[in-house]
Amino acid sequence: MSRVGKSPIALPTNVTLDVSKGNMVKVKGPKGELAQQVDPDIELSIEGNEVSLSRPTDSKRHRSMHGLYRALVNNMVEGVANGFVKELELVGVGYRASNQGNMLELIIGYSHPIWFYLPDEVKVSTVTEKGKNPVIRLESTDKQLIGQVAAKIRSFRKPEPYKGKGIRFVGEQIRRKAGKSAGKGGKK
Repeated sequence: MSRVGKSPIALPTNVTLDVSKGNMVKVKGPKGELAQQVDPDIELSIEGNEVSLSRPTDSKRHRSMHGLYRALVNNMVEGVANGFVKELELVGVGYRASNQGNMLELIIGYSHPIWFYLPDEVKVSTVTEKGKNPVIRLESTDKQLIGQVAAKIRSFRKPEPYKGKGIRFVGEQIRRKAGKSAGKGGKK
């Protein structure tokens, strides 16, 4: 049984959390502001610099909602305090990435470049160093949104298992396969 919902959320000194009517949670911090609707059955209580969530019963639905909303509120607090960063690298000969504002241009082996417009909440930067793979760096306060955008960019050219070419997360291990092993002399 998960006990995620029972652990309290520590609020940093520069973060404020407000709960309005209809269980709308708003979190403000130095990096920005986020809002999330919480299920009406789940109660939030703020004591000092800690936020705790409680559920009315131990039914399966209430237990799952308890852990879910605790994790969502914790991600909001962490996002407005520190922010989230995802980095993707382009592995392949001639693969390039560049950006103008939130418009990302990818040249990844197709006959045409791919243009991808990122949401305003996500900041993008591209780094290209000689002798290294190009890196796309995404920054945002919203964990769900940055993960979705990173997954979409990765889906344009997933890493293939034979040579490892494609777009991958920095530090991601790709399971490699052996290619054909052609021997000399034909059949024996």
